[in-house]
Amino acid sequence: MPAITLNVNGKTVSVDVDPATPVLWVLRDHLHLVGTKYGCGVAQCGACTIMLDNVAMRSCMLLVSAVAKRAITTIEGLSENGDHPVQKAWLELDVAQCGYCQTGQIMTAAALLKSNPNPTDAQIEASMSGNICRCGTYLRIKEAVKTAAKQN
Repeated sequence: MPAITLNVNGKTVSVDVDPATPVLWVLRDHLHLVGTKYGCGVAQCGACTIMLDNVAMRSCMLLVSAVAKRAITTIEGLSENGDHPVQKAWLELDVAQCGYCQTGQIMTAAALLKSNPNPTDAQIEASMSGNICRCGTYLRIKEAVKTAAKQN
């Protein structure tokens, strides 16, 4: 099985894995980027969200063979210092409670703002609707996305 070349957080890496391995497990188990979380394993909760070519994608069902040489961004690659506008807004508005869903929420919000720097409430709700928050901080999440949009 030949190594698969990936572009992760702006760096080229090679991994020797089965081509049918989900990106989530390559990131966590092979590249030790554990910010991306395992939630449901069936792409329904959003905890595993990464950006693939600046589009929010669920990494638990995304095969590594399908992403070779495409730009993968994880929470670790969003900002070196944790100062991305979405991350700053999350802290400012104290969004996280348990925090488990937050990396997926942040990556989804960052992808939204990359494609639509000034989204309406309805656009924010539609974009974020696939991310489940067990603690129910949806109103603060929406406010954080709006705050981040103002900082861009």
